[in-house]
Amino acid sequence: MSTPVDDALDPLARERSHLASSRSALRAMREDVESLDISDVTANWVNAEVLARQIDERIKALADLSDTPLFFGRLDYLHAPGAERAEGAAGEHFYIGRRHVHDAEGDPMVIDWRAPVSQPFYRASKKDPMDIALRRRFGYTGGDLTAYEDEHLSDPAEAARTSKLLQQEIERPRVGPMRDIVATIQPEQDEIVRSGLGGTVCVQGGPGTGKTAVGLHRVAYLLYAHRERLARTGTLVIGPNKSFLHYIEQVLPALGELTVRQATVDDLVAHVEVRGTDDAAAAVVKGDARLAEVLRRAVYSHVTMPTEAVVVVRGSRRWRVPAYEVEEIVGELLARDIRYGAAREALPQRIAHAVLVQMERAGEAPDDRVQDAVARNSAVKAAVKEIWPPVDPAKLVLRLLSDADFLAVHAEGVLSADEQKTILWAKPARSVKSAKWSAADAVLIDEANDIVARTPSLGHVVLDEAQDLSPMQYRAVGRRCTTGSATVLGDLAQGTTPWATRSWDEALAHLGKSEGVIEELTAGFRVPTDVITYASRLLPSIAPGLTPVASIRENPGFFEVRPASRESADPEVVAACEELLRNEGSIGLIAADARIPALAEALTEAGISYLAPGEETTRQTRLTLVPASLAKGLEYDYVVLDEPQAVVDGEPDERTGLRRLYVALTRAVSGLIVVHGAPLPAQLG
Repeated sequence: MSTPVDDALDPLARERSHLASSRSALRAMREDVESLDISDVTANWVNAEVLARQIDERIKALADLSDTPLFFGRLDYLHAPGAERAEGAAGEHFYIGRRHVHDAEGDPMVIDWRAPVSQPFYRASKKDPMDIALRRRFGYTGGDLTAYEDEHLSDPAEAARTSKLLQQEIERPRVGPMRDIVATIQPEQDEIVRSGLGGTVCVQGGPGTGKTAVGLHRVAYLLYAHRERLARTGTLVIGPNKSFLHYIEQVLPALGELTVRQATVDDLVAHVEVRGTDDAAAAVVKGDARLAEVLRRAVYSHVTMPTEAVVVVRGSRRWRVPAYEVEEIVGELLARDIRYGAAREALPQRIAHAVLVQMERAGEAPDDRVQDAVARNSAVKAAVKEIWPPVDPAKLVLRLLSDADFLAVHAEGVLSADEQKTILWAKPARSVKSAKWSAADAVLIDEANDIVARTPSLGHVVLDEAQDLSPMQYRAVGRRCTTGSATVLGDLAQGTTPWATRSWDEALAHLGKSEGVIEELTAGFRVPTDVITYASRLLPSIAPGLTPVASIRENPGFFEVRPASRESADPEVVAACEELLRNEGSIGLIAADARIPALAEALTEAGISYLAPGEETTRQTRLTLVPASLAKGLEYDYVVLDEPQAVVDGEPDERTGLRRLYVALTRAVSGLIVVHGAPLPAQLG
């Protein structure tokens, strides 16, 4: 293990030397894995393929990203961690980084940020130093170590102060996809990140509180602390759209985690091709949790009680199971409340067992093979087909949405007559393939599919931007973690769908995780003070009672509202973009979806190149043209917001529109310019 360092002589040179040595050690670790010869250690080609894939993943995980700091901090303990604190006993120092690095002798040169010994880097304070004498933070330019900053936590004479390097890292301009926050995790965030695998955590966090980053780092932590278990059961990150997933996709690989799948809810329920859309009223009803009961009734309506005995012929003997006995078997299976398909598979075995009982009473000694043979008997198979026929989930949903009488029977007492009319198709489809399924229809098919056959469960699911999910979508996600846990991330004030979440308790209930713990993040690390204060004027209208985010940034950034010509704000918008492009960092031009074509034309005429959401910014092209409907979850150093009232008017109702505007206003990290020709919404006056 390490021993205390003498920093009296050129400390920065010593730290640079340790960085160089650590990079060499990481390179050696990678080369050791690359040189492994597995030709004589595998029994067959299948094992060889599996082992080769594991080695390849390990090599990728040991990649040294040249522009990413290998370590970002150092802890000097007063005593050896875990050792008895004898007076005068020397402590040790540990470098804290993104992954573990050891030298040729196996001694650690960098400690993984997720290890218990690293925890004081995030939690220690003057009030509770956690046996830390010194906490050192490092500053980098590119991949070069250029500065350090010390906190002497055990020295009562040194006053507590804000870390300048920490503040600079939080406020550093960003170009490209989302970065990890491993160097800047705050105590309240660290507590959520390190919470146990067994429990579900729901994080309510306003703009800039780091909830998405907290969720991703929680996945990385859980994979570190429970790697074997999660390797068997799997993990999944669910985001609102492909643009968002592309934006966050580099965070986990930067932490050495390569096996976490990412998907949208639509990806999870892609049983049919989605080619249609619902109006808001139909989507709200289809997303209501009551549809689960309608579907359950419709599925089990296919079960009919037997009216005739089942007669099995074996050789010269005929074995008769009377109708009343088969009815008892069917009743018992229904009472067990197991999946429709599982019960259907059990029915022939139960009938066969009744035949075996008769055989035994007649003096025969049948075994399991005889029971299996009876279960496959044509008479038994015919009876099962008649009593408990197979159900195709897509065909079932097709019938519900096309057949008013069929829907009325199974929705009686659940949906009103008007609600039934709302979800019925005006033009019934003839087949599953020809139907113009909507996204909400696909969720209904997923629910029906789960009623028929259990959906496999993962070990842990992270659900981001959860406030926009319908109850039925929550159920779809919950099915993927019935035996696992979840991290739910969202902001009630940013709910922009007609079915947006009203409370997290309600959301957790639909998810099947009512026992989940709700945490709230209120400290804003991303959005400048003036910007979040301005956006918070909308909270009384969109989320009464929600705690406003309090920005803790020292750099106030800048904020400006610019009136423009009522005829066209396009020239002023283009001018604002040109002005911001003189600065370092990314720029997002956010506008109502209907305004995007006109602004695209104006930018092109001005000779300004731009990207679409999801495309990675570069040093040459740093402006992204963002429809307001896709802005959620994204962030830019600078934002130009075009016509706030148009953003509000682009939604079906004012409250949803104001929530969409709240999202758009809070995407800026360093500065925001609001350009408007039309009057601003009254709430911003």
